[in-house]
Amino acid sequence: MSLTYEERRQTILARLSMEGKVQVHDLAALFNVSTETIRRDLDRLEKEGRLRKVYGGAVQTRSGWIEPTFLKRSQMFREEKQAIGKTAASLVKDGETVMLDNGTTTLEIMRHLKDRAHVTVITNSVPVLACALEGFKGKIVFAGGEVNMGVQAATGPIAHELLDQFKVNKAFISAGGISLSDGITEYNLDEALVSRKMMLRTEESILVADHSKFGVTTFAQIAPIEQISMIVTDSGCTAEWIEALNRLDVEVLTGQ
Repeated sequence: MSLTYEERRQTILARLSMEGKVQVHDLAALFNVSTETIRRDLDRLEKEGRLRKVYGGAVQTRSGWIEPTFLKRSQMFREEKQAIGKTAASLVKDGETVMLDNGTTTLEIMRHLKDRAHVTVITNSVPVLACALEGFKGKIVFAGGEVNMGVQAATGPIAHELLDQFKVNKAFISAGGISLSDGITEYNLDEALVSRKMMLRTEESILVADHSKFGVTTFAQIAPIEQISMIVTDSGCTAEWIEALNRLDVEVLTGQ
């Protein structure tokens, strides 16, 4: 018995979420229907705003080309980010040096490290630095340089030169999107390059991201998913994503 449009729709959207794109001929073979049927399905989904048709198939719509402001992002999925930050901070051992890139979730890590006297934090983030100045008992190092006022972080050559001076135990990386096909991405190229540099200067790269980032691709790639060792996320992350990440030897922790 052939599948209905609604059944095909769910599978198509699930594939888009995981892979970022679908091919007409692959879907026709999967559902045992004609390519014309698949093209009609994609037409309907495009009109619903769920995808964008391209030659031979379709890709995810990218409605979020412009990143929300830091303040607005700090209010989004707030409880999830707090749980992720607490769990991520628990991974830091006394005596370790860690890097935190610029993000609302890495800011939550800093908040949960405040009482850790034997931890050193290196960051390019102005909000993370400001948080540390409000009573952090450990050592804070600001990887400075030109401060990008739009993203509230130091970026550019001077920040990269400073980061090159260090080798750390863990780097906690935030992201604008996570896709199996496109990897870990960020809205801003300069921020993506700083995060990539941090990954080069650490023994272990840990991605911190709430469930809304999965299946999303933004402008600039930070790294392929395989280059991180662990993702700390929230309970909204689906079983399908956890299985896919485990197949890539990426451990998944859920913030509590």
